[in-house]
This record gives sequence, structure tokens and C-alpha cells, in this order.
Amino acid sequence: MKRLFGLGLLLAGLLYPFAVHYGIAHFAPWQFGLVLGGLWLARAIMGERRPGNLWVAGVAIAFCVLLAAFDNAQLLRWYPVLINACLLGFFGLSLIQGPPVVERLARLTEPQLPPAAVPYTRQVTKVWCLFFLGNGLIAAALTLWAPLSWWTLYNGLIAYGLMGTLFAGEWLVRQRVRARS
Repeated sequence: MKRLFGLGLLLAGLLYPFAVHYGIAHFAPWQFGLVLGGLWLARAIMGERRPGNLWVAGVAIAFCVLLAAFDNAQLLRWYPVLINACLLGFFGLSLIQGPPVVERLARLTEPQLPPAAVPYTRQVTKVWCLFFLGNGLIAAALTLWAPLSWWTLYNGLIAYGLMGTLFAGEWLVRQRVRARS
């Protein structure tokens, strides 16, 4: 059941811009808040009890409550900004409190991470912080000043393409760094 709610939240996140673009004419904003808030609440209750998971879920649930309470269509467009801010906070705090997120992820597949790889994972975490900052700022600018179609195109397609490009580029750099070691 945990995986089902996790998958539902992932799909809701991926399809969210398109759901907003289509649904804004067919559904009330409070309905979006109810569905999205329900998925986040289920994840918070059934998910792993890690501090990062709980505060992100708490922030998302608070947003969904505001969305449902104010029933304002403009608020729907702030969700990608919120998610980028949470990811920036999560990655950024890991640089302060350690270990960095990328190091934690690397240790999942390579528990005995070579000492030389640790500074590299820190740098990659910083790159992801810059990405989430830039992506969030672009999403905010589109929310404030662009038509819904531009917002949908960027948040539903371009942002994921940029994220995939960054992920693939980092993987290629990592392969080169490993080959030199």
C-alpha cells in the first residue's frame, strides 16, 4: 500500500502541470488541494519516518490546506515552486548537517565509498542546489507573469528535460572521474 501511495504521489507530481492546465476549467482548486493533500497525508502516515520526509510532507499538506481553504486557481501554479524550494532546502541542509544527499545516494550502491569521492559528491549536491534554485525561480516567474500554457510547458516538460540532462551529464562526468582514478 505504501508503494501505491508513493506511486500516486509521483504520478501526481509528474502530471500536475497538465492536470492544472486541463483541470482548471473543469475542477475547483479545492478539489486539487483535497486529492494532493490526501496523497501527501497518506505518504506521511505510511512512509518512512525520516525527518526530511516528514517536513516536506508537512509543508506540502499545509499548502494543500491553503489551496482548499482559499479555493484560488492562481495558488495551483505555486506548487512546483514549493517543491523546488523543499528540494533546495533538503539538499542545502544536507551540506550543512551532512552527509550530503548525493553522498547518501552513492553509498546506497557503494557503501565503502572511496574517500576521494566524498568531495565530489559534495560538489554535485551543490550543483543540484543551484538547479533547484534556478528551476524554482523560473517556475515562480512563470507563475507570476506568463500565460498558463507557458507555465505548463516549462513545468510539465522543459523542467524535467533539464533535470534529466543534469542527471545524465553528472553520470557522464562521474564515469570520467572514475576512469581517471
